[in-house]
Formats: sequence, C-alpha cells, structure tokens
Amino acid sequence: MKTRVLGKDLEVSAIGLGCMGMSHAYGPAADKKEMTELLCKAVEKGYTFFDTAELYGTCENPHDNEELLGEALKPYRNRIVLASKCGIRFDESSSEVNKPLIPDGRPETIKASVDGSLRRLQTDHLDLYYIHRIDPKVPVEEAAGAMKELIDAGKITHFGISEADEHTLRRAHAVCPVTAVQNRYSMMYRDYEAIFPVLEELQIGFVAFSPLANGFLSAQYNKESKFEKGTDYRSVMPQFTPEAIDKNEEMLRYLKGMADRKNATPAQISLAWMMAKKPWIVPIPGTRKYGRLIENAQAADVELTEQEVKELDNMLESVPMSEVFGGSKIKK
Repeated sequence: MKTRVLGKDLEVSAIGLGCMGMSHAYGPAADKKEMTELLCKAVEKGYTFFDTAELYGTCENPHDNEELLGEALKPYRNRIVLASKCGIRFDESSSEVNKPLIPDGRPETIKASVDGSLRRLQTDHLDLYYIHRIDPKVPVEEAAGAMKELIDAGKITHFGISEADEHTLRRAHAVCPVTAVQNRYSMMYRDYEAIFPVLEELQIGFVAFSPLANGFLSAQYNKESKFEKGTDYRSVMPQFTPEAIDKNEEMLRYLKGMADRKNATPAQISLAWMMAKKPWIVPIPGTRKYGRLIENAQAADVELTEQEVKELDNMLESVPMSEVFGGSKIKK
C-alpha cells in the first residue's frame, strides 16, 4: 500500500485500520480468534497504521481492544505504527446505548493511562498517543506538557489530539509539537475542513475517523438493515433511520454513478475523495470483514482528478442530506 506522512516524520499506510468496532459500538465484541486472523491479514495486505484506545471494550472487558491488538500484532511490532488514546471514560450511570463521555485530561491520568496501554499492547512505546477528548477543566497546555514528558521518557514518540479545534491545537502545539489531529470527517460531516489551513501551517496530519459515516457511505444499508439494540450505536444514529435512507437516496445514487465510472465502489470513492483533498489526510475505516478490509485498502489506488473532486464537492453542497451522527455527548 502507498504511504503518507503525518506531521514531520510519522510514515503510515495511506489507509489505516480503525480497530474500535472489533470490540465496541458495533454489537457484541467480535470473536477474538477471527479478529486476530483479520489483523494479521491486514499487515500482510500493507496496513501499517492501527488505531485503538484504552476504553474500546465492553462492560465485562473494558480494555478488550488494546488486549486484542497487543496479542495479535506482537509478531509485527517493528513493522507497524500503533496509536492509542487516553483522557475519557464512559458515564456508566447512563442507560443510553451510546453513553456520554467524561473527560479527564489531568497529567497524572495521562501518565497512569499510558502505562496501562503499554502493558496491554505488549510494547515498550506507542508511536502515536492522543488525548481522546479535550477536558474543559484542565488547560490543554498541562496535558501537552504531560505528553512531552512521555516523549522524553521514551514511552511515546508522537503526540496527537482527537476532536480539536484551531485554538486548542495552537495552544497544545506551542508546548509539545502535535503530529496528528484525529477528527470525525466524511462526505456527510465536513465541519473540520475549516482547520485545514492551520494544519498546513503547523505541519500537522489529519487522521479521519468515521470516514464512511459509520459505514453508511458504503451504500450497503437499506430500510431493512437491522442493528443489535443496546450494543450497536448504529441503532440510534440518525443516518440509518428509514427517513434518512429516503433523504440520502440522491447522494448515494450520485456516489454509485461516480464509482461505476471509476471502476470502484462507493466506499472507495468516499475514501479517495478525502485523500485527494490533502496529502496528509489518512482515513482509518474500521471493519470486521476481510472483504471490506481489502476494499478499503484498494481505495488508496483510486485516483480522482481535481475536476472529479470538485464535482463531488458540488454534489455534496447541493443534494439533500440527512442528519449524521456527530459524536458521543460530553458530560458537563
């Protein structure tokens, strides 16, 4: 697979693998043996960038995902880039499917969290470590200072922030250079295009999570699609309602048309579109299926012309589009 560079020097596969869905938010955790095999196949197929977090798991096993990756990827550790995150926990008192998040960006929390992640991931360092959400009660400079200490100690090599705006990024970057921001980005969620100029200026990479709008842009869902109640976030996401399926029909029809013209799939067009925007954008779609793993990887070879990107942008500005899931609530 082609590669891209995040920040000044973190080289990763052009498409990364978001591993959350193997353990969390897409129904009960998947079979560990199957996911271990899938992760090994991902390495064989050229994926070098694997994304997890300390809280991707279940009530029974809160750190399931890091433990899965630690065991599965141990034989390939010197060939891959491992990214994890700290700084939030779930509000377990909530009965919602998608529980609100409680941020905790205190330096002592960050330092304790990295030790847990290193142990579970069976490694002596993380290649990229993110503050998972900004804690409004802790100045971001303090969190960035803790990350700088972790770099100096050799526990991490690069610092990232998830769901950050320009002001936050500038403040954090002044204390410890930020290698990547990981924000939600897809054809249906484009809010963070506003920070592209500052990322260019500061030489910060953009890691796009939910690049297919939680799978919706694969064009594989319809009104009969069923999601496990209680464990699958898609069961409460606005883009998967019957009304939304109708409202998004024109957009998906256009996407399929472009896919046919380019001998690609709608998912590949969606990924190729964002990669054509900037050379430092790296999408990290997730999957539990080998076929999707390959399909997503091959998106790196789909090249859109400037005119085709403009066509897609114009379409996104003009056709009807439903609401789309915009992220878990942050508990005040």
